[in-house]
Amino acid sequence: MPLGTLDRTPPPFFKQGPSALSKLMFFSALALFLMVADMRFRIIQPVRAAIATVLYPVQWAALQPVRAVRNGGGYFTALRQARASEEEARARLALQSLRASQVEQLGLENTRLRKLLDLREQKAITGLAAEVLYDAPDPYTRKVIIDKGLAHGVVLSSPVVDESGVLGQVTRVHPLVSEVTLVIDRELAIPVLNARTGARSVAYGEPTASGGGLELRFMGSNSDVQPGDLLTTSGVDGVYPAGLPVAKIDKIERRAESAFARIFCIPQAQVGAAFHVMVVAPVSGQIPPRPADEPAPAPVKKGVHK
Repeated sequence: MPLGTLDRTPPPFFKQGPSALSKLMFFSALALFLMVADMRFRIIQPVRAAIATVLYPVQWAALQPVRAVRNGGGYFTALRQARASEEEARARLALQSLRASQVEQLGLENTRLRKLLDLREQKAITGLAAEVLYDAPDPYTRKVIIDKGLAHGVVLSSPVVDESGVLGQVTRVHPLVSEVTLVIDRELAIPVLNARTGARSVAYGEPTASGGGLELRFMGSNSDVQPGDLLTTSGVDGVYPAGLPVAKIDKIERRAESAFARIFCIPQAQVGAAFHVMVVAPVSGQIPPRPADEPAPAPVKKGVHK
């Protein structure tokens, strides 16, 4: 057979379409376009919410064996803890019974003083019980997923607390689940109040390899802070109710070359072991609306007196 009649085209097995470099450039441009579009126009948010809704039954089914093993293994441990807690609760009940009459009397005096001074009445804090499902898959953030969402009344920016203190804040809400950013995440900041001195400051998340903590920034080197001081929410940000425990001061570094001290704190909440939490409604709905700005008076024109 003459050589000119041979078919020199590669067989279908070796036909791979566009080159690897072309695919890389195409998908890189597509990913960049989607990121910019999501940042500017939030076009991916409905898709993300729909995917989260569709995947929720799969996540629930996958968690059932884990819950079964956890509940079975923790039964005997919970039984021992329940007996110890019962003894401790009896001791606390005896102590609280002595304080009950004092608390009732102080409550009456507080109500009378508020009416006398014409102060706004403190409103009750409303909350929604939730359960932590799992940690967020992003290794660069400190977030958890809870089993309550828009369908249960959870709103964006709602504070989340456990039995020990502030755990974090709701930063993303889906129809059936919500994402909670923990207080040790570097993107979260909480206005706090030193319970001993009454000084206000802001606590920023400071994640570390050992578990994470918080840091008080922009505090002067001569600030009146001591290890062991309790930091609570100040309530001035319109999100967190006042008086919730946030952290305790652990270590203070005062440097001569800097006007600010480095103050490290340990969170009060169980950021690494929280299971049952409470989603608290933001206090912004309880704050009276800001009065409208009055229009500036028109300038008086000086007339010419003859």
